[in-house]
Formats: sequence, C-alpha cells, structure tokens
Amino acid sequence: MAPSQNLAFSRQIAPCDGAAVPSAVPAGQEKKRQIMLGAREVFLSSGFEGASMGEIARVAGVSKGTLYVHFGSKQELFAALVGSECARTAERCFVLDDDADVREALTSAGFLYVAAMVRPEHIATVRMVIGVAEKFPEVGQAFLSAGTEAGVAQLAHWLRVKIARGELAIGDVELAAWQFLIGCHALVVTPLLFGGAPKLEDDSVERVVHHTVDSFMRAFSVKAG
Repeated sequence: MAPSQNLAFSRQIAPCDGAAVPSAVPAGQEKKRQIMLGAREVFLSSGFEGASMGEIARVAGVSKGTLYVHFGSKQELFAALVGSECARTAERCFVLDDDADVREALTSAGFLYVAAMVRPEHIATVRMVIGVAEKFPEVGQAFLSAGTEAGVAQLAHWLRVKIARGELAIGDVELAAWQFLIGCHALVVTPLLFGGAPKLEDDSVERVVHHTVDSFMRAFSVKAG
C-alpha cells in the first residue's frame, strides 16, 4: 500500500486508543470501573509513588472501604489498570480479518499499533511500570502479558491462518510476530520513552511502518509461480 493511500498518522490514533477503561462492563462491575477511571487519573497526574489510595478513592467518588473491597493494595490496582488498558489495545490493533490482504492488513495494524504506543498516556504508563517492576514484578508481568504478549499471540494466530491458506511461509511464527511488533514501534517509541524526541513526525512513522511491512513481506510472502 503506497503512503498516499494511508490516512495521516494523527488520524490513526483514535481507532486504537487504549486509554479509556471499557465502558461496557458486566452487571455489578460498575463500581470497579468507576474506581479504575479514578485511579487512572491519579496515576497519570501523580505517578505510582505519588498516588495514594485515599486520593484514588476521593477522585473515584468511593469510600476507602469500597476501594479496598475491590483492590487490596495500590500495586494490585495499578496492575489491574495496566492489564486492562494493554489488553484493550492489543485487541483493537491485532484482531485482523482472515480474508484481508496480507500487506494491507499488516500496514493498517502497524499504524494502529504505533499510534497506541506513542500516546502520552502510554509513554507515562510505561515509565511507571519500569519504575516499579523491580519492587512489584507482578505489575511488570501484567503489562507484558496483557500488552505485547497478547498482541503477539493475536498476530501469530492470524499469521497461521495465512500460512494455512498458502499466502505466507514462516518457520517460527511467534518470533516473526515479535519482530513485526518491535520493528513497527522501537525506532519511534524508544526516543519518546527516554525524552529524545519531543515531536513525532507523520513521515517518520510512515517510513518505519512501511519499511517493517516491506521487510516482512520479502521474508515471508509466498512468491507466485
């Protein structure tokens, strides 16, 4: 797909915005959703260390007793919030149409994934996770398993469908999925994560995503004839 066929990168952000806690919740879970919305606001404004359960309860509009009924500690609440948001991002970006053209589907997924990764809220969350993962490894694991690992699993499932249909030939499907995700976001996200790129240019994202998709197709597409 040529770059001119893509929407501007800034328009790609909304469809894969994993920031919000899902609005559709099971019966009886509305209070939990309310707490997570309040927690998200407090964590983003104060950081993990600066956030307190008392402030989270106040912003969420619940009592501390109600808060502790749902979450036994601040790290448990943060892990649940991170896991929920990462899972939603993975689902929105990597649940692909089995009948879609491989190049077009990967290009769309790449732009959506990068858009999700470069949101200021996501960058702030990653920094918080890195900061607390040594002390609370369950937080880091929640982030990894619900985010990148879930995205890899969903992409790998789709790739296996394409392999079965004779459209791709991949020896190590999981590794190929990891390479695709890392190729799409590493060059763009890493400078943002460490403060080295205050402004993100659309053409930089297009260059990275198209290069990653082109490399993937050269390596794994089945040549006609």
